[in-house]
Amino acid sequence: MRITHRIAGPQDRAGRGCRQALHPTDVRIEARGPTREECIAEAVRGLVDSFAVVAGRPPHTWAERHVRARRDEDLLVAVIDEVIYWINADGELPVSAAVQPASDGGAVVFLAFVRAADAKIIGAVPKAASARDLRCVQDPDGQWACAVTLEV
Repeated sequence: MRITHRIAGPQDRAGRGCRQALHPTDVRIEARGPTREECIAEAVRGLVDSFAVVAGRPPHTWAERHVRARRDEDLLVAVIDEVIYWINADGELPVSAAVQPASDGGAVVFLAFVRAADAKIIGAVPKAASARDLRCVQDPDGQWACAVTLEV
């Protein structure tokens, strides 16, 4: 059974958005977007929104990372795990995220960060993305949907 505990952001007219659904020991992020990359960026926003409030805080640094994977689901996990690494290793939280396609089928992730000390922490920081019930697919209308469970 899944209980929705908070809407991270309403779906806008372009079909983007995400929500978190609470599992007994994990957090489930479900995101949508008009492209695979925008859907993954929404999942990153949902990841941060699941444990912190960063809106309105000015970024202090930026980063860019090229992520590769064979499948769309693996790309979603690779991006989420990369962001979780930055959070845990550097104490920095993404205040904004953008993902663009790379020529090799992967993605280039652009993040603007705030220091964790400048954010309001409201929950447990995720430890990793799980392969359980992983999804990153395009529907018949061309809209992308992805879902990932975060281990907390």
